Amino acid sequence: MKAEILAALRESDGYVSGQDLCEKFGVSRTAIWKAVNQLKQTGYEIEAVQNRGYHIVSTPDILSENELRSIRKTQWLGKKIYYEPVMGSTNTRAMQLAEEGAPHGTLVVTDRQDNGRGRRGRKWETPPGTAIAMTFLLRPKIRPNNASMLTIVAAMAVVRGIEDETGLKVGIKWPNDIIINSKKVSGILTEMSAQIDYVNHIVIGIGINVQTEDFPEELRDIATSLYLELGRKINRAALIEKICEYFETYFRIFLQTEDLSLIVQQYNSYLVNMDRPVRVMDAKEPYDGKARGITARGELLVDTWESRKLVSSGEVSVRGIYGYV
Repeated sequence: MKAEILAALRESDGYVSGQDLCEKFGVSRTAIWKAVNQLKQTGYEIEAVQNRGYHIVSTPDILSENELRSIRKTQWLGKKIYYEPVMGSTNTRAMQLAEEGAPHGTLVVTDRQDNGRGRRGRKWETPPGTAIAMTFLLRPKIRPNNASMLTIVAAMAVVRGIEDETGLKVGIKWPNDIIINSKKVSGILTEMSAQIDYVNHIVIGIGINVQTEDFPEELRDIATSLYLELGRKINRAALIEKICEYFETYFRIFLQTEDLSLIVQQYNSYLVNMDRPVRVMDAKEPYDGKARGITARGELLVDTWESRKLVSSGEVSVRGIYGYV
């Protein structure tokens, strides 16, 4: 009921009477009073004025199921929310929930991730109160060989969400590193369980440095946070909701063709690799070239001195990003 009370208070420009809340939720005034006090104890500033009712003054930057449910505007993503204050990995937990039958669109969120995984097995941890660590659990009716493109769909949702909430200029380093001022602020990891011709489930993990005020010395030149770029803190739950809304939009566009043909142009407009010198760390032999955008399947087009190549996976370094000069 606390999520519903928060939603009702947010919908009103003024005060909401205790009686109206009682009638809306079919409970006693005492139950409403207790729920409001519990919300106050978690950090919400709620005024209670006799003969007027309740009014929400300010919202703390907390991640909780109640907070996320109270601001949810999506159609299907986040209809089921699984939240824990501390989690080893949101992707691992989402995979477990998928095996247990969790539905399409389940959102897994934690305030502190202490055993998260990045690309190529890299570890990613989030101290409490500083980051967004979340995973979307999807059960799309698509061919398994098209699933990897959902990473780019997610990247588009993240850049658009960050733009809306911060006004910052955001870019994408192919395929899915989110960049601000030549430093990484967010990463995405997509994992899948599938049969030969059938997807069981897909999990898309998204990590964003939000309130981080400082990084270890070895990361200061390559990592940043929204706080460091913006100079102020933002509400993480509001950013999660905005990203979820954009993901629904881009996912719907993707399903129309089961490729990226309808968003290639927009993706390329955010691509920090675009028309810049790149170094492709090919497993056989690294080579240099100039990036020319992506194909409808998300491959990176790279022009070398001898030919145009399609890069479908692997590390691609961009001059001026992450120390590549």
